[in-house]
Amino acid sequence: MAKSISKKTVHPGFTVNGSLWIEKKGKRFFGPGPLQLLELIAETGSIRQAAGQMQMSYKKAWQIINNLNTMAGKPLVVKQSGGEKGGGSVVTDEAKLLINRYKLLRNRFRDFLEKETVILD
Repeated sequence: MAKSISKKTVHPGFTVNGSLWIEKKGKRFFGPGPLQLLELIAETGSIRQAAGQMQMSYKKAWQIINNLNTMAGKPLVVKQSGGEKGGGSVVTDEAKLLINRYKLLRNRFRDFLEKETVILD
């Protein structure tokens, strides 16, 4: 599910490309897929709907969320039960901070790739 940040032709047949992941103890923690999942949960208020929009199983979405919550040490997504619509899920303030920080890092990473591409031209 990882999408590249930047692709630019350096020379016919060559491209500079990269994907940014945050790791913890050598394991992938946060990247493009988890980012999209958290953003869709925040938008829809539903893990099931977010997973559906990503063409991902609910089980897989829950695995990603459990991994995020465990590795972060604080909940990034919490389920809410009851209510008019039967509950849902909420993205926490910690998750919103992570999303914003990751987007800043991704922009800096894209700028780095573009700078390196210019050097290779």
